[in-house]
Amino acid sequence: QLQLVESGGGLVQPGGSLRLSCAASGFTLADYAIGWFRQSPGKEREGVICINSSGDSTNYDDSVKGRFTISRDNAKNTVYLQINSLKPEDTAAYFCAARFLYCSGTSVRMDYWGKGTLVTVSS
Repeated sequence: QLQLVESGGGLVQPGGSLRLSCAASGFTLADYAIGWFRQSPGKEREGVICINSSGDSTNYDDSVKGRFTISRDNAKNTVYLQINSLKPEDTAAYFCAARFLYCSGTSVRMDYWGKGTLVTVSS
């Protein structure tokens, strides 16, 4: 059974850092691109950043450039999202999603989804 499980969310003060994890099971992670999406209340789910099966990353949101870093450890079947210099506007539910080989910043093109982890940035 293919499964993606996010973890690492929580409440953090502005300027703080978090590392989100996306643990995959039931498929070979190395064959898939993994993207991180986020959704704030009342807004659509948007692509943030993605790493393809070759390890190249694509940023879909200019507001996270220089602050969000995606990485993957295929041996651990896990993809990570390091988030630094958190801002209140980063508050959202964060989802990881898988797509065979290539990245996409469009949610409808992703094949599999986790259930999300909530990040709240507040003082």
